[in-house]
Amino acid sequence: MTPQTAAAAPAPALLEVQNVSHAYPLPRRSLLKAPEALHALRDVSLKVTAGRSLGIVGESGSGKSTLARLIMALERPRQGRILFENRDLLALPAAALRAARRDFQMVFQDPHGSLDPRQPIWRTVAEPLAAIARSSRPQQREAAAQALQSVGLGAAALEQYPHQFSGGQRQRIAIARALITRPKLIVADEPVSALDVSVQAQVLNLMADLQTHHGVTFVFISHDLAVVSHLCGDVAVMQNGRVVEQGRVRQVLSAPAHPYTRTLLAAASL
Repeated sequence: MTPQTAAAAPAPALLEVQNVSHAYPLPRRSLLKAPEALHALRDVSLKVTAGRSLGIVGESGSGKSTLARLIMALERPRQGRILFENRDLLALPAAALRAARRDFQMVFQDPHGSLDPRQPIWRTVAEPLAAIARSSRPQQREAAAQALQSVGLGAAALEQYPHQFSGGQRQRIAIARALITRPKLIVADEPVSALDVSVQAQVLNLMADLQTHHGVTFVFISHDLAVVSHLCGDVAVMQNGRVVEQGRVRQVLSAPAHPYTRTLLAAASL
C-alpha cells in the first residue's frame, strides 16, 4: 500500500500585520472637548510569504502610506502588531531593531526628494550600510558600486550627484540604496507614480528582475491595479483604512468581489 503523502505545510510568513489600527490626532476645536482623531487604519491584517510579493492598492487617503511607515517601524500603531520573521518589531530594543533593518528596506515615491543633493551618489547609496554595520569607506564604496551595477548603472555614477540623472535613473539609485544591505523585503511606496509611462515600465521590469534573480520580496504600494499586476502575485485592496478585498492577483482581477475593487479595475489600463 502506498503511504499517503502528507499535506505540505504552509510557508511561514516573512511579514505579518496583525489587527493593526492607527489614528492621528486632529487639532483641538474646543478646550471643553477631547481632540478628534483621523483613523488612518482600522483592524488591518496582512501576510506576506517570502518570494510572493504583495501589492497594496487604493486611492489617496486609503491608508496605504501609513501602513508602509508602520511596516518599516517608523511609527508605532495604536493597536496590533507588525511581525517580521515572527519577531515583533516594535517590541525589539533599539539596537536589535537597527540590526533587523538590514533585512527590510524602503523605496519612496519621489526619488529626487529621497536623495541628498549635497552628497555624491556612492555615499547616498551606502547610507543604510553605514548606519547598521561597521565598515570602512572603501568597503562602503565597493558595496555601492555593486548595488548600482545590479540596477544597470555603471561605476561612473559613483561620484555624480542626483541632479545629473533622469527621474528613472534616480529611482534606480533609490532601489540600489535599498538593495545594499541585501534585504529580504523591500517596501516600495508608489515608486513609479512620478515617472513617465515608458520609464515606469523600465523600473517595473528592473524590480521584477531583482525579484527573480535576487530573491527580493516586495510590498508594492500603488493606486494602480495594472502596475501591481505586473509585479505581484497577491493583492490587498484598501479603502478608508480597511482591507476590503485580498487574494491572488489573477483571482481578484478576473472576479473582483467588492464594488470598490471593481471601480479600481474599471479605471485601470489592463
